[in-house]
Amino acid sequence: MGRVIRAQRKGRQKGIFKSHNFHRLGAARFRPLDFAERQGYIRGLVKDIVHDPGRGAPLARVVFRDPYKYKLHTELYIAAEGMYSGQYIYCGQKAQLAVGNVLPVHHIPEGTIISNVEKYPGDQGQFARASGCYATIIGHSEDGSKTRIVLPSGSRKTLDGDARAMVGVVASGGRIEKPILKAGNQHHLFARKRKNWPNVRGVAMNPVEHPHGGGNHQHIGHSTCTSRFAPPGQKTGLIAARRSGIIRGGIQKKIDEPIKKK
Repeated sequence: MGRVIRAQRKGRQKGIFKSHNFHRLGAARFRPLDFAERQGYIRGLVKDIVHDPGRGAPLARVVFRDPYKYKLHTELYIAAEGMYSGQYIYCGQKAQLAVGNVLPVHHIPEGTIISNVEKYPGDQGQFARASGCYATIIGHSEDGSKTRIVLPSGSRKTLDGDARAMVGVVASGGRIEKPILKAGNQHHLFARKRKNWPNVRGVAMNPVEHPHGGGNHQHIGHSTCTSRFAPPGQKTGLIAARRSGIIRGGIQKKIDEPIKKK
């Protein structure tokens, strides 16, 4: 019987693969969608631009007044390029089109670059959140109920027109241009995230440690596709793959499908 393989050990509650989240600042998301944003706008003050360990993009601490009570709410927004401490940002359907402002996508003109885009109205941001990422608005339906965007991957998506997005590109876009130079820098980078570097290939292991291990040459020796119902120690590679290999044929036609006008 072989050893417990790495994929099995990653599922344990306690162990070396736990996420390193002690120093993290919190979830980066929009303020909850309320009456003020749906019907008008609300003003926030950027108090500080801060670094979040394990995240490439900087975060902005934004302070909003409570619309109903005498108190303040501090939110963590993903900072757009050009935001600065002391800046006023405006959130709501009547906010102006300016970098850092948050508007429903059907109020943003075609061709505008946006970031931290909601998938559904009120979910506080799902798409284009990594440093230097952005999505582009490419079309609206006639009644404004649907909006078509291009994601950072190049794929296109149709959203509800009331989903919110921040105007501008996510800050820290040149982060990956600096060379790593040595393994120590890579070590410290991943140490802030979790134990997932260095990542030893299965074919470089012994047969006892991985299903791909062993042999006089480094080769897998069998198909990498694995059954959905395989036992945990065998479940590596392409699990329950419907297909494998290069995508050929008319998949691009579906990606480029135009928005349906109502």
